[in-house]
Amino acid sequence: MCSHSARIAATNDASRLGRNDRVVTSTVLERDTSTSTSDKLQRRPRAIDWQRAGFWGLLAATAVLYLWGLGSNGWANSFYSAAVQAGSSDWKAMLFGSSDAANAITVDKTPAALWVMDISARLFGFNAWSVLVPQALEGVGAVALLYAVVRRVAGPGAGLIAGSVLALTPVAVLMFRFDNPDALLVLLLVAAAYCVMRAVEKDSSGWWLPLAGAAVGFGFLAKMMQAFLVLPVFVAVYLLAGHSPLRRRIAYLFGALAAMIAAGGWFIAVVALWPAGSRPYIGGSQENSILELALGYNGVGRLTGDETGGLGNLNQDVGWGRLFGSDMGGDISWLLPAAVIAILAALVITRRAPRTDVTRAALVLWGGWLLVTGVVFSYAAGIVHGYYTVALAPAVAGGLGVGAVVLWRRRSELWVSTALAGMVLVTTVLSCVLLARNSDWQSWLRPTIAVVGVFAALGILFVGRLNEHAAKAVLAAALAVCLAGPAASSIATASTGHSGAIPSAGPSSSGMGMGRPPGGDGGGHGGGMGGLLGTVDVGSQLSAALTTDADQFTWAAATIGSNNAAGYQLASREPIMAVGGFNGTDPAPTLAQFQEDVSAHRIHYFLGGEMMGGMRSGSSGSQDASAIAAWVAANYTSSTIDGVTVYDLST
Repeated sequence: MCSHSARIAATNDASRLGRNDRVVTSTVLERDTSTSTSDKLQRRPRAIDWQRAGFWGLLAATAVLYLWGLGSNGWANSFYSAAVQAGSSDWKAMLFGSSDAANAITVDKTPAALWVMDISARLFGFNAWSVLVPQALEGVGAVALLYAVVRRVAGPGAGLIAGSVLALTPVAVLMFRFDNPDALLVLLLVAAAYCVMRAVEKDSSGWWLPLAGAAVGFGFLAKMMQAFLVLPVFVAVYLLAGHSPLRRRIAYLFGALAAMIAAGGWFIAVVALWPAGSRPYIGGSQENSILELALGYNGVGRLTGDETGGLGNLNQDVGWGRLFGSDMGGDISWLLPAAVIAILAALVITRRAPRTDVTRAALVLWGGWLLVTGVVFSYAAGIVHGYYTVALAPAVAGGLGVGAVVLWRRRSELWVSTALAGMVLVTTVLSCVLLARNSDWQSWLRPTIAVVGVFAALGILFVGRLNEHAAKAVLAAALAVCLAGPAASSIATASTGHSGAIPSAGPSSSGMGMGRPPGGDGGGHGGGMGGLLGTVDVGSQLSAALTTDADQFTWAAATIGSNNAAGYQLASREPIMAVGGFNGTDPAPTLAQFQEDVSAHRIHYFLGGEMMGGMRSGSSGSQDASAIAAWVAANYTSSTIDGVTVYDLST
């Protein structure tokens, strides 16, 4: 009787697994329902070895891509490299993220990303490698975490797809080889997503959700309000799919909120409570306020364009087309439409799943992340740069990994195979469009992708009728053609030296405002002017002048704009005052404060540059930098050293 009941139960279970309106089971569950216990025991070691080999192979390839030839980027963004130089030599500068070791003004971000590089520079000495290697390792960590979270939901194949897509996204290659704060932000947001997905699992620990909150809070210390774009999505996913009763889920969310506030708020409290006279000025604010910086210049102002002291959005392309335009398209859009199709189609398949289904929860998480962040980047009227889209890369990769595998398991259904074919075809067309923007580069690649892509899409359309070996061959061709474009662009990105304030991915990219060639130590060549986005090319005579008697002054020199100051500071390794901060629009110092510093013999030289001219006159914010430049020019005699106008303020 018991045996008969067991057979009936097994038959019912098999029937339920086979219904089309149920969630597709994982690869492991599919194997468990079709093999005996002895077969599973024999096959498990081989499966585990394959999974481990795939995972470690992915990480090794990612590390090579992110670390190979890293020195070609030199100081990358000199604005942040100079802050690392300051922080590696002065603890207060490290704490606050000062631009110089004498603590005149901070960078216009909270300094968590700088702390990582500061520690590296203190351990291994300050050089380009100690600045950039932590960024590359953060990229490898992000790929590993993304693989882990996707694998738990959809199996190792999905994890490998997701990890590969993230690793080969051109803007990810760019940012994980650069010293902007975006690398740490992405790592922390992926870590937060991992914690959220662990929190929705059955019998999960109550600590996972607070850990997610702490990761987002620390992400705030990397790039302020941008870290909060994922918050509504994380809350919705946990409320939707958490196993606990609703009241307990809400209580856990408040616990996560407390953890987030603690992880990010302690630094805000330190800065707000620290006497303003004994800390650096908060760069990017008009009132020397960390809250103004967080909520204004780096907060709501990025959405509305109302940023006092900012320059507004220089790319007037607001709308959905921005993500596919010349500024962002080559960075992020290669697989974006395919990810949207995969997520939406997989949500249709999982529409009747139980509320707590983790596959649907993952689809909501990656889809929501992609939607919210994509809308903000598309319609923000303030300062938005193409490399910001690295924050979309985990959502594209995670959604594609989970969604594609869910669809593949239902490939015998015509509408599903049509969706899969559509993903391949739209990616093929988009790859050809993006490659055409650099038509002289790898001209053979576009027609190859077009031909293979069309045949792969046709094969996927009828994949449900093919045998296992033919289906795998079609799948391999489809994956290869979809990854060919971004992979080629990523390799070109890694092979190209990048520097400047606004780097971009691709074969012909370079940082906007790019100054001296990457890797410069500040000496050897004739001088040149920097400006808002570029770094000066410091000649050997000027570098020597800056270091002469530098120990007798608090600042070896002052100059308008952080990028100008960064170039001189990296060349001389002496504190250089960045008058007016990044844009030259902060009231730091005021004219009266500058005159006092000069009278007290705290500043040796004032260095002229591009931002002394008309570029500043039309900007919003403080006009103190212009007033200081005019006062210096009226009261001190200039000389020219290596092509730079120099005023000796000690005479």
